[in-house]
Order: sequence, then structure tokens, then C-alpha cells
Amino acid sequence: MCTVVIEVDGTGARLLAVRDEDPLREWDALGEWWPEHPGVIGIRDRRAGGAWLAVDPESRRLAVLLNRADVLDLPDELAVSRGTLALASVAGVSPSGSERMHGFNLLEVSPAGARVLSWDGTTLCETPVPTGVHMIAHSDLDDPETARIARWLPEFRAHPTQDEDWPQSWIRLLATTAEMDPADDRAIIRDNRPHGYPTQSLLYCTASVGAEGVDVRDHALPAPAHWG
Repeated sequence: MCTVVIEVDGTGARLLAVRDEDPLREWDALGEWWPEHPGVIGIRDRRAGGAWLAVDPESRRLAVLLNRADVLDLPDELAVSRGTLALASVAGVSPSGSERMHGFNLLEVSPAGARVLSWDGTTLCETPVPTGVHMIAHSDLDDPETARIARWLPEFRAHPTQDEDWPQSWIRLLATTAEMDPADDRAIIRDNRPHGYPTQSLLYCTASVGAEGVDVRDHALPAPAHWG
């Protein structure tokens, strides 16, 4: 139940991505972890070896993976890992979906723009990300039925990124959201256990993609679901 906030304009895109995962599932901070993908950096899941977020600085491609509800009756142990998706995406190979893969939202950012590829187990849909500030979590882009989007999207839209204060303006706003109880469904820094999932917010990344290149930085939280 990760969350991404993104602003797209004529010069590129800037985003803030918060990762929710089971704290017992080990991960590696931003780095060049994949010899088969030289130059690619990302956040690696140690168990499956894939990426939650991946960046190819040379092609200026970035991809972030978010889980999404699906219609599959497929045990997790039989499912194909979604961790390959972000790595393939930054190599220029977008997913087509698989009947053995659980649902996902894959945010793709490149010099050509940004889009979300959504898979529900049977159908792959593409949603272009239009100019402006947008949010996505486990459902559709800017979904008004997602409590955290309904609560915080207007706030992020009131704090655009097109000035020298980026990314601190959005980081300060994220800190404000973290004053909310992490079990509250409106929270971005989250504890999803009361909602039936073992995941908690573990880290966030800020990134900019534009003509001048890609800049991405990661920040681990001091403890799961805790800002500080």
C-alpha cells in the first residue's frame, strides 16, 4: 500500500514515493545492485532480488512499483514476482501483464512523460499522468475513494515543486502528514496491520527527471511507520 505523489510539467517530473513493506522482508538502500543492468540504481528487495524503485540515469527512465488489488485466486507462493517490472521498465520493456502475477500499478517516468500501467489480473490499462500534481496508491490515479489521496492531494497541490525549495517543501509536508496516527486510513506514513496487511512504511524517496538528468535520493525511516 505504497504512496506516490508526482508533479509533471513541460520540463519533466518530480516525485515523492513512500514504500510500505513487511519490516521482516529485508531490503537494500539505493544502489547499483544488478550486474545484468549496468548503471541502473534502485531499492532492492533481497528476498526476490527485484526492485521497488529503479532508475536508469543514462536513459532518464524511472519506475516505481505499487501493489494493486486483483481478481486472481492465486496463492502468493505460486505467483510470479512483480520485482522484475521496474527493472524491465527502465530498460525500455514495459509489462504486458501475466495471469500468474498479482495486481500492480507501475509508474513509469521518462523524458516522454509519465504514465501508470495497472494490472488487475486480467486486464492491463494505461493512464497518462497529465500536467499538474497527482497521487497514486493501490487504486487509480487521484482516486477520490482512497482516503489518503482525498485528504492530502489538495495539500500537495498547494505546495508545487517548481522552485528552489524542492524537495524540502514536500518533505516538510510529508512530516506533517506523519503527525496522523499511522493506523488512520488517511495516513501516508502507515501501519497497515489494522487493515489486514503486515506492511508498514519503511522509507521514502525523492526524485526529479528532466532534460538535465535524474536525481534520486532515499531516506530510511528511523523505525517502521515512524517519522522520527
